[in-house]
Amino acid sequence: MTYDPNNIFAKILRGEIPCDKLYEDDHVLAFADLYPKAPVHILVVPKGAYVSMDDFTANAGPEEIAALFRALGKIARDKGLDKTGYRVISNCGLNGGQEVPHLHLHLLGGKRLGRMVEAD
Repeated sequence: MTYDPNNIFAKILRGEIPCDKLYEDDHVLAFADLYPKAPVHILVVPKGAYVSMDDFTANAGPEEIAALFRALGKIARDKGLDKTGYRVISNCGLNGGQEVPHLHLHLLGGKRLGRMVEAD
């Protein structure tokens, strides 16, 4: 998967598509998912042009990496998810189910989420 500068998250980051912004700093933007899979479903997106978690961890600087994970923790605490639990998902590549070629973390919570994947 190669980075497409016209992917939906790049357009959101450039302000071409509106979002329900919940958090923003120099390195990260977080917003409500349009098609939530849980009562709380927030997308946490680095502002850099990274295709996936693999690309991000190989090429992002320490400040960007720290900012992404600090933002994730802050958002979870701000939403009270630290009290009840939450899940963080990053789909990576075709077999991982990634649909948009821009790294994004799904922060899910607000109810008991159950098993991740059923055994075959």
